[in-house]
Amino acid sequence: MKFKNYLEQINGVEIYPMISLVLFGAIFIAVVAYAFTADKKPMNDKANIPLN
Repeated sequence: MKFKNYLEQINGVEIYPMISLVLFGAIFIAVVAYAFTADKKPMNDKANIPLN
């Protein structure tokens, strides 16, 4: 029996890809927003650690 057959037996399985896409999009947007709004001084200090 193939994997697709197992998925067809689960009721409401078609909602799982949509949930995972929305979750990925929300986390991605949150990380991008944090990267643009975070204080740059600690990031620059951490970026220069190997050079010091």
